[in-house]
Amino acid sequence: MNTRNATVSVVALCIALMLSTGGVFAADVAKIGILDAQRILDISSAGKAAQARIKAEGTQRTEDLKKKAEEFKTLEEQLKREAMVMSQEKRDDKSRELKIRKVEIEDLQKKYSREMSQMQQELLSRIQADIVKLAQKIGKEDGYLLILTKENAVYYPSSIDVTDKLIQSYNAQFAKGQTEASKNK
Repeated sequence: MNTRNATVSVVALCIALMLSTGGVFAADVAKIGILDAQRILDISSAGKAAQARIKAEGTQRTEDLKKKAEEFKTLEEQLKREAMVMSQEKRDDKSRELKIRKVEIEDLQKKYSREMSQMQQELLSRIQADIVKLAQKIGKEDGYLLILTKENAVYYPSSIDVTDKLIQSYNAQFAKGQTEASKNK
């Protein structure tokens, strides 16, 4: 009977301990946040500025390629018109020049494509790094246990979405950076 009383006492003590510590664990409610990185990119001032820069650079490169393609087309038409009156040697020289120009245009197109991809990657990486820093700052300041991206969550209520708060902070940070940058000019 003594072992039975001892077992009952140990079980009762364990239950008492669990009940008494339940309040401590209940006080530490896990605060979790979700952010939508794509929405931050689309709506934030920094995201819009990056997209505008990418678009402007892309437009400039596209115009340059169009100009070179038009020059090529003009030379090609000129060769077709004048081919009958040109010597064979002159025709061969013009044909060679056209082939070289065509390869140059194709190489330039590849170069521009690489440059645009690199620029886009650099700008987006910079924005992503800024978002991570801001999320960490907000997480620490507001007592979040965890902040995840929307892509990593299957379900979440909109009440834990911190995207708007991040956008506000990021816009303020971007505006401050723009102001400091214009002062340094």
